[in-house]
Amino acid sequence: MFAFVSGNLALDLAGTVQHRTTDRRDVLREPDDMARWMVEAGVLDTPCEVTPAGLEAAKELREALYRLASAAAEPHPHEPHPHEPHPHESHLTGPRPAESQADREVVNRFAAAPPVGVRLDAAGRVERAGDLAAALSTVARQAVELLGGTQAVRIKECGAEACTRLYVDTSRGGARRWCDMQECGNRAKAAGFRARHRAL
Repeated sequence: MFAFVSGNLALDLAGTVQHRTTDRRDVLREPDDMARWMVEAGVLDTPCEVTPAGLEAAKELREALYRLASAAAEPHPHEPHPHEPHPHESHLTGPRPAESQADREVVNRFAAAPPVGVRLDAAGRVERAGDLAAALSTVARQAVELLGGTQAVRIKECGAEACTRLYVDTSRGGARRWCDMQECGNRAKAAGFRARHRAL
């Protein structure tokens, strides 16, 4: 249900809204979804309590993260590969300056809370514990490090037609085009294969 392919927790959280410009689907529909996401993301070891108000707070952070990361991402269309169908035009337009400032304030507010606590247990393993505020702080702090660091220029939008997921491209030469090769990449390659054979 959840995908963690973006290379940063903040972008993974932003990606919990799928296909933002077409068949929009929010996978964080209930408070329990948010609690499970934090565990599957590795932020917490066990689910924390999430109220409806807590879920709305998480979504406030998520949308601010998406807008800020979108503004940092490449605004131009992805270059087509000669053996694949032409990719979609970028969905990214970026927030206006006033929106950017408001979004930065949102991220900074969440990041200011104490993050998830970590400790070594008796077996020498890492334990991660905290409430929702701590978990969201941990995610927001990753966003601060990403957006304010050198890797901000490596944020991209997936090149698949309907996908709006953002990811950090750490590939050599910045050649990565898909958020996930197993899903979007293979689907695009299959579409390219079918298109080539129809043209014969």
